[in-house]
Amino acid sequence: MNQNKLFRLTRLRLALSYALVMALILSLCGFGVYQAVSHAHWVTLDRELESVAGTLHDSIELKLQQPGRLEPVIQQLLPNTCVVGDRCIQEQSSSKRHIESAINQGYYYVRFFDHSERLIAIAGSYPEGLSPVFKKELWQTLKDSKDNLYHQISFVLHTQDNRDWGYIQVGRSLEDFSSYLSAVKLILVFGLPVGMGLVGVASWWLAGIAMQPIYQSYKQIQQFTADVAHELRTPLAATRATVESALMIPQLDETEARDILQTVERQNLRLTTLVTDLLLLSRLDRQPMPMRRESCCLNDIVSDLIEEFAAMASKAKVSLASLIRVHQPLNIVGNSEQLYRLISNLIVNAIQYTRVGGEVIVILDRNKTHAVILVQDTGIGIPQQELRRIFDRFYRVNSDRSRSTGGSGLGLAIAQAIVKAHYGSLTVQSELDKGSTFTIRLPLDVTVLNGVCSIYKFNYFGVSPPL
Repeated sequence: MNQNKLFRLTRLRLALSYALVMALILSLCGFGVYQAVSHAHWVTLDRELESVAGTLHDSIELKLQQPGRLEPVIQQLLPNTCVVGDRCIQEQSSSKRHIESAINQGYYYVRFFDHSERLIAIAGSYPEGLSPVFKKELWQTLKDSKDNLYHQISFVLHTQDNRDWGYIQVGRSLEDFSSYLSAVKLILVFGLPVGMGLVGVASWWLAGIAMQPIYQSYKQIQQFTADVAHELRTPLAATRATVESALMIPQLDETEARDILQTVERQNLRLTTLVTDLLLLSRLDRQPMPMRRESCCLNDIVSDLIEEFAAMASKAKVSLASLIRVHQPLNIVGNSEQLYRLISNLIVNAIQYTRVGGEVIVILDRNKTHAVILVQDTGIGIPQQELRRIFDRFYRVNSDRSRSTGGSGLGLAIAQAIVKAHYGSLTVQSELDKGSTFTIRLPLDVTVLNGVCSIYKFNYFGVSPPL
């Protein structure tokens, strides 16, 4: 219960971390989008205003004759042009005007200044309360009396004989521009919480996915610890019971003492085997490839194992044989002791799970890239729903029979680890009550494929030098 609470708390923290990081990223992205949209519209606005002002400037400049004086012909170009006066400005500001060409397409106004920087005329949708003070900056952003924003550009005007006439300023209202940016800002401001809500849900889901392997690993460690404790407890309890029984006997004769010592020895051997298997698994987990690599002749390994386990098979009344389908020595690069352990684990399992009168066959074959070893038996078989779990540590399909034969549930896990350490594969096909076939595929060593096999004499705990 505490572990589940810890995992939920960890998942919540991980989800919050995701959400906070995404909030920062989304905020920065939103700010970047707003700045990009604003910049793009400012550039478009400047180009539009520059184009309109340039067209007016070129058209008007061709008609100017005297500095500071507006020619009547300009009235044809800008019909609502008005020389500055208090009455004129008031009328202009209170009327709704439409000017020719590009001016009547938007909120444009035009201002004329003489060379002494005095406002002399206006045209277009002139805003009320706009400062009449002339400034020589090319681009300006101004406010009227109602704090509405306007953007304008200034050009120098010349007469037909190239004398300085004064200045023309063309500006436009930023009302539509500001409204658009306000809408974008509103979308981003209200869209961010919605996006964060979706990110929060997604973060919780992703945190669950991220935590799942960790949770599974934790459960596997828990199960592994429980299994190891159970396996160690059985021989330890048997040893303790044997010793306590011996201590309760006042006098032990030699036969009784020998029996007790043999019982303790068997339990000690069981403990030693279990610890050795666990250390081997740990070592195989740490290193992806065996430290000691050599050219290993699979023909000899299979032959030696058939000879070694013949007595075990005879005692179990099971036929044990080999079938070598290659016509030359088959070599791979690997660790001979581990390969011996790999195949022997499969043979022992096959013998133990085969009924009286059955048979076990070890087949050695090859294809273009791999050596293939099959261990076939006519045993009890494995249920289909159990096949994916038989390589788990301490897992037994038939626990009662495994315990009666002394198995610890690590044999297939060790076999799988050894195969992976040799960059091979181990698969199984089985049918209930008809038998199983374990198939080992190991990469070939093509450089020594045609060489002479070294002959090894194997035993359970190691390998002797070649004869």
